[in-house]
Amino acid sequence: MKPVATLDGKVAVVIGAANRDNMGQVIARRLAAEGAQVVVAGRAPEALEALAEEIGGLAVAGCDISSEEDLARLTAAAVARFGGLDIAVNATGWGLLKPFLETSKAEIEQMVALQMTGAMLFYQAMLRAMRDGGSLIQISSATATVMLEDHAAYMGTKAGADHVIRCIANEFGSRGIRANSVAPGFTVTPMTARASATPGLMEAFAKEYPLGRVGTSEDVAEAVVWLANDACFMTGQVLQVNGGLTLRRNPTNAEIGASVRAARAAAALA
Repeated sequence: MKPVATLDGKVAVVIGAANRDNMGQVIARRLAAEGAQVVVAGRAPEALEALAEEIGGLAVAGCDISSEEDLARLTAAAVARFGGLDIAVNATGWGLLKPFLETSKAEIEQMVALQMTGAMLFYQAMLRAMRDGGSLIQISSATATVMLEDHAAYMGTKAGADHVIRCIANEFGSRGIRANSVAPGFTVTPMTARASATPGLMEAFAKEYPLGRVGTSEDVAEAVVWLANDACFMTGQVLQVNGGLTLRRNPTNAEIGASVRAARAAAALA
């Protein structure tokens, strides 16, 4: 007899899935493979619509996480198409790398709008429609706990969003709703492809991971599926899915530079 998929009968929304093969898209595919009906949302239509067709889901394009109107439209579309909502995943993010004193007010405001204000508005919209026993999942970052140079605006807002998740878990636990974060470290995605291809850079990061490698979107998606499953008895927590990075640290800029220079020198001699 064919085993029942872990998320059969569930309806999931994944926002931040508008770029081809990004983390949000990998998560959406994994949820669909486990039996969920998936609504994918983001700003750009092309990759969203292709993904929705691939997984038999629904695409809601032109969706800005900082717009209450867009989020209400997203919620209404999920309920109208699939009859309810059980799982909501916030996979949005902007990996700004900039020295603290050079980060402009406009950049700070943009980061806050996306990763703090937008996150709160997204959870509000999802909770208004979510069935009892549902699951809210924030894709956070190991850097909300451990340092990475020139990343303060990103790190601070991710840390703030983690604490919002705790507040939601405390308030909505009476409805059986769980709220948790997943915290990857450096993850190989299309967004990090250029950095990943730089000789020596990955080696600088990988040596700080007790499990010996940096993460993948598939690692994160596996954690999301577990958190979305009714068998998960955890709420208000940050699941550190980063190969043990938080036991150690990220490399410094000087260490990254030295590793890249060494790799280039070795290549030149080869």
